[in-house]
Amino acid sequence: MTWKSKGVDASVKSVVSKKWSLLLCIGCFCGGMLFSDRIWAVPEIEGMSRTTRFEDEKLKLLSEGCAPETDVKPESKDIMGEVSKTHQAIQTLDKTISNLEMELAAARAVQESMLNGSPVSNNLKITQSSRKRKYLMVVGINTAFSSRKRRDSVRATWMPQGDKRKKLEEEKGIIIRFVIGHSATAGGILDRAIEAEDKKHGDFLRLEHVEGYLELSAKTKTYFATAVATWDADFYVKVDDDVHVNIATLGATLARHLSKPRVYIGCMKSGPVLAQKGVKYHEPEYWKFGEEGNKYFRHATGQLYAISNDLAAYISINQHVLHKYANEDVSLGSWFIGLDIEHIDERRLCCGTPPDCEWKAQAGNLCVASFDWSCSGICKSVERIKEVHRRCGEGENALSSAEF
Repeated sequence: MTWKSKGVDASVKSVVSKKWSLLLCIGCFCGGMLFSDRIWAVPEIEGMSRTTRFEDEKLKLLSEGCAPETDVKPESKDIMGEVSKTHQAIQTLDKTISNLEMELAAARAVQESMLNGSPVSNNLKITQSSRKRKYLMVVGINTAFSSRKRRDSVRATWMPQGDKRKKLEEEKGIIIRFVIGHSATAGGILDRAIEAEDKKHGDFLRLEHVEGYLELSAKTKTYFATAVATWDADFYVKVDDDVHVNIATLGATLARHLSKPRVYIGCMKSGPVLAQKGVKYHEPEYWKFGEEGNKYFRHATGQLYAISNDLAAYISINQHVLHKYANEDVSLGSWFIGLDIEHIDERRLCCGTPPDCEWKAQAGNLCVASFDWSCSGICKSVERIKEVHRRCGEGENALSSAEF
């Protein structure tokens, strides 16, 4: 082969090689494009497939007369039924809160007694059985160290003694106790005399309180706090030791208000605010009640009144921030200002004075046996009550055996 023919062959091979290279490049490019299209097309096809399946399911549900959950409207409910259920739930919650507040008050009273090393701790160590028992009322007779004759008069008339008092507690749910604190010199002769009297009769509720006429508002707070921590009752009553009570009439009167949660029951009044110094019932903070000559807000007279369980628990829980005025009945009324409670003006709890008792005697309506002496059950005159018992010849049996 000549050199010329060799050159032609080499040229042909070079051209062929370039053509194949070009074709190979185009083929690779096309292959790459095809491969790339398949990769990106797969998700779109799967997504379209899922969407189509969802639409198919939706159409199937619609064709069967159903609709997807997202399109289902809630059925109409009985609105009154729901309101009734809500009201019942609220009542249950209120009752639970009230019980918790009472337990909290009791726990606080016990804790304070332990911290102060108070002798009243014995009153607060309640047995499990007494805590479970529900009483109708606790009657606290406010008394002083110098009032032994008054206490004996009460014991001889309307306050049952011994087994009769226990029977009254167990069968009628009525607790009656004389309420007293201790002297400025704890453990002195006055305290020992009360301890001896209590040992004999067992009818005292001892308070962590220093006795004194100017401390009656503080004593009232302590009484309610101690009583609600000691006994679970519907009502807590405060009465002075020179007032004689028809306990049956009182129990029947309070029982009419059992369905009311927050009640303040008494002989309601609104007397003048006495700004003049030296007079009885002088109010040092008279300026808080407006211009001179103004009257107090409506409140129960201090001789006898009753409050429901919730209000006693309220006093116990808030006793450290409740303000004390000079007169304890005014103080009690002020503690309830602004609260959602019902004031009940019960005229049968208006205590009579000696002239009232005399008028009743002349009218012939004094007999204890008929439960109709001095304002339907209460008389302020101790001497007149003694005369009633002498004239009627009934004694304490007419009171202790009363049914209501």
